[in-house]
Amino acid sequence: MKRLSSLTFSLLLICSQAFSQTAPSSDIGAIKQNLKKLNVLGSVLYIAAHPDDENTRLLGYLAQEKHYRTGYLSLTRGDGGQNLIGTEQGELLGLIRTQELLAARRVDGAEQFFSRANDFGFSKNPEETLKFWDKDKVLGDMVWVIRNFRPDVMICRFPTTGEGGHGNHTASAILAQEAFSAAADPKRYPEQLKYVGVWQAKRLLWNTFSFGSVNTTSPDQFKINVGGYNAVLGKSYGEIAAESRSNHKTQGFGSARQRGDAFEYFKTILGDAPKNDLMDGVDLSWNRIPFGTAIATKLIAINKAFNSDAPEASVKSLVDLLGDVDQTVATNKAFQTVRLTEVANSSYDYWHKQKTKELKDLIAQCAGLWFEAYAKEPVYAVGDKLNITAQLITPYELPISALKINLGDEISSTAINIKGYVLEPNQLLTRELPPIFLNKNSQPYWLESPRSLGSYSLANDTLAGNPENEDVPTAKFDFTIDGKKLTYFRKVMYKYVDPARGEIYQPLEITPPVTANLAEKLYVFNNTQPQTVQLKLKSFTNSTGSISLKQVAGWKISPAKIDFSNKHKGDEWTATFSIAPTDSKTNVAQLQADVNVNGKTFSQGILDIRYNHIPAITIFPPAEAKLVSIDLKTAGKKIGYIAGAGDLIPESLREVGYDVHLLSENEILNGDLSAYDAIVLGVRAFNVSQRIAYQQPRLMEYINNGGNLVVQYNVNNGLVTKDIGPYPFTLVNQRVTEEDAKVTVTDPQNAVLNYPNKITDADFNGWIQERGLYFADNIDSHYATPLQMNDTGMAPNKGSLLVTNYGKGRFVYTSLAFFRELPAGVPGAYRLFINLLSKPKN
Repeated sequence: MKRLSSLTFSLLLICSQAFSQTAPSSDIGAIKQNLKKLNVLGSVLYIAAHPDDENTRLLGYLAQEKHYRTGYLSLTRGDGGQNLIGTEQGELLGLIRTQELLAARRVDGAEQFFSRANDFGFSKNPEETLKFWDKDKVLGDMVWVIRNFRPDVMICRFPTTGEGGHGNHTASAILAQEAFSAAADPKRYPEQLKYVGVWQAKRLLWNTFSFGSVNTTSPDQFKINVGGYNAVLGKSYGEIAAESRSNHKTQGFGSARQRGDAFEYFKTILGDAPKNDLMDGVDLSWNRIPFGTAIATKLIAINKAFNSDAPEASVKSLVDLLGDVDQTVATNKAFQTVRLTEVANSSYDYWHKQKTKELKDLIAQCAGLWFEAYAKEPVYAVGDKLNITAQLITPYELPISALKINLGDEISSTAINIKGYVLEPNQLLTRELPPIFLNKNSQPYWLESPRSLGSYSLANDTLAGNPENEDVPTAKFDFTIDGKKLTYFRKVMYKYVDPARGEIYQPLEITPPVTANLAEKLYVFNNTQPQTVQLKLKSFTNSTGSISLKQVAGWKISPAKIDFSNKHKGDEWTATFSIAPTDSKTNVAQLQADVNVNGKTFSQGILDIRYNHIPAITIFPPAEAKLVSIDLKTAGKKIGYIAGAGDLIPESLREVGYDVHLLSENEILNGDLSAYDAIVLGVRAFNVSQRIAYQQPRLMEYINNGGNLVVQYNVNNGLVTKDIGPYPFTLVNQRVTEEDAKVTVTDPQNAVLNYPNKITDADFNGWIQERGLYFADNIDSHYATPLQMNDTGMAPNKGSLLVTNYGKGRFVYTSLAFFRELPAGVPGAYRLFINLLSKPKN
């Protein structure tokens, strides 16, 4: 028997994204969990400062056991953290950590939100944090998220009293308290009320903790046992938490699965204190909305009748229930006399939208209905046509019908009629959609404009909260299921088959017509001799135009421009310019490339970030590089480098003429190390390389025979050996986070401050993010400590730079943040680091 089918596609704006596939899971476990969630009308918002601050066990418990709508608001994207798996720092690290958080949420079942705050690095106090973050803007973002999410209970990870250590942590708690009240006040951020209503959560709790030596829990605190076992998922919440947290790979937070009782403790900060349950005083049932009692009764019957062997048998009753949910809007006459905006902001309308979406997803799951839309190619240029293929299938004999496929009135009036098409069970339907023109690239919204030190600039305040772009190509699917029209959305992706990994989905790349990548992000000059600056250009469409470098005061650039013509999609070529400083004075400038294509100017490069644990990331950074002219003397030429957690020091040294060779273990143990003027260990080498303990005696032998060994910072936890140098010292979690903190020279005659460059106070100007981290303490008397520094109000610290002679050679340990300063082109940091590499000849 033929069945009528009706399907409509249209490009809309949504922000959700899946990794491995676009369709949600429809296994029996997922269906059962979603059936339970339908009967719970409650929400919890967890708030902290960074990716990895969240309590994944608690989030998993709230989302998967209690079935609350659960969210995590991370005020930052973790841009200032460390990267244990690559060299990305700053915004690039923030992009990775954003995707790691989204991967974690796919495991524990919570949702993810962000503010515009930038993680500018470690901060010792909340006052500094709030100054850099632009408190009013970030608070507004939090209020916006709260008014949209409408949490019944808010939970902050950290207290306002400083036990969280990091100033960002304390600031997140301070802001959470203010946002709790501000979200309910119509006088606060009234511009938001055009879109959302005010909202007052029932209570704000602090999820107390026991971290290391800091224990903020006590037996008299309200507590819940989150260590239970979910039989539907076949996992305990300790196991779910470990899987979720282990997605934070850049931070090295792989976690062991835990089983058995585990209690979480809470202190009430604002609102009524819970006595028996986290949600005391909150109606979590369908009684929360008008006419909800009948819906709850039907849900009980649907749950009771559900057959795991035949989930499709529940489709009709679920569709009927959806009709009942919709009907309650029409029958509640109170809503007919209220302004449209008030209806949109009503508590009823909020839960109607949430439960309607859950019901529709559950109907598709029970129907085994799979559908998606994907692009023919992975990359398109702005102005090009996007070609989309849509597919759908159901394995069951169900009344799912459709008539038409089109792109919607918003995009195109073109339609493909398929009247009479029979959607047979288990028969894949494939249709090509009419193409659309692309008018915007896929740059992440928070990177579209230059940012300040502490916060991103948003084109529209309503973008706050979104983990990713809203304005992405999205297919709209209109079905008729058992006589009722249901609408679904799927993000348009590109999919391909990798021989080793199988079918892979990745986000579409929508690029500028031509991108220009400068070969280096930093060009360092220590004389007036010209250097060649090479640009790699790539065309993503048919193009003709020119490339030029903007003229910069104090620099000579030639030629003025270079033309190109008849370039096709995929063509790559290089353009070469000559640049030189006009004099030998210290000069720092920004170099910008402009590409004129088909009458329009673009100034963007392209950068791909690829890791197997997250979706592919492509961004379009400014086509810029930094020009730095330094009065710099060098000594020696050949540097051996032992990789640590990942940094850009080798590239930075090559910029000033050093021959840098990455040493293998075989070369360290068996090679002729005397060939190297210095050997440098990358950041955290003693934390991440298990083999360094076996290589250490050979490195000590290298020093003893006249070599120069420079060890960069390590953290105090997880050292593979404590014998870092020839004489003892310990590492402690002490930092100088003020990048302009006063530096005092305590040993002015020390060679590291005089050869080959004379280090002065001026060399400590212009540093970024911090002076140093994880300083040395309990320092043996063999070491000279030529520098001393401290943050405001803190005691002087001499543990940033340790120097000692050993045998015929020299050992240097430094906690100074050269891994940040050199890639940023800080002149004084270059001069000092070159001195560390340059042992004077005896």
